[in-house]
Amino acid sequence: MNKSVTTNLIAAILVLAGYGLNNVLVLTVGLFALSGAVTNWLAVYMLFEKVPGLYGSGVVPSRFEEFKAGISHLMMKQFFTDENIDRFLSEKESGVGQLDLTPVIEKVDLAPAFDALVSTVAQSSFGGMLAMFGGTEALVPLKEPFIAKMKVSLTELAQSEAFFELLKEELEQPNVLADMRHKVEKIVSQRLDELTPQMVKQIVQEMIKTHLGWLVVWGGVFGGLIGLAAAFIQH
Repeated sequence: MNKSVTTNLIAAILVLAGYGLNNVLVLTVGLFALSGAVTNWLAVYMLFEKVPGLYGSGVVPSRFEEFKAGISHLMMKQFFTDENIDRFLSEKESGVGQLDLTPVIEKVDLAPAFDALVSTVAQSSFGGMLAMFGGTEALVPLKEPFIAKMKVSLTELAQSEAFFELLKEELEQPNVLADMRHKVEKIVSQRLDELTPQMVKQIVQEMIKTHLGWLVVWGGVFGGLIGLAAAFIQH
C-alpha cells in the first residue's frame, strides 16, 4: 500500500472514529487531516492527469513539447558545448587519451594492404627478379606474418603519445567540433521525436511521483495538527 492511500485511510478512520464516538477532537483532527491529504493527493494527480473542469490539470502531458524542448536545450547548451567537448578531448583520463583502437585494428582486414604491396613489387624493377623465383606466388607465405606485424605496428602507433596529440589536434578543429555538435544534436532530436506524451508522463512519474507521495503524507499530518489546534481553540 502506498503512502498516499495509507495517509488517506488513516485520516478517514479518524473521521469515522470521531463521528462514531461523538468525539469532536478526534473528528476535527480527522477532517482536517483528510482534507489536507486529499487536497495534496489531488494536486499530485492533477500533475499527470487531465481532470475535466479543473484548469491547469494534466500539466505534464499538456506541456509535452516544452518538455522535449527543455531537454534538448539542456543537453546542447549545458553538456555538449564546444568548451565541454574540447575539455573532454583534452583530458587524458577520460578523453582521447583513453581511446583504445586495438580492438578495431584487430578486426581490420589487412589482406588488401599485402596484395597492394605484392602488386607494387611485381610492377617495380624487382618484378623481373621476382619472376625468377616463382613470381608473386612466392610471396604468399609471407602474407600472414606481414599482417601480424602490421597489426602490431599499427597498435603501437595508435598507442603512442604523438598519435594521440595529432588526433586531438584534428578533433579540436572548429569545423570538426561543429560537425560533432551537429551530429549529437541530430541524435538527441531523433530520440526526443520518438517520445510520446504518455512516455513523457511515465518518465516524470518515475522520477518524482514516489517523492511526491510525501506531499500527501505531510498534508495529512499538518492538516491534522491544524485540526487539533482548531479543536482546542473552540474549547
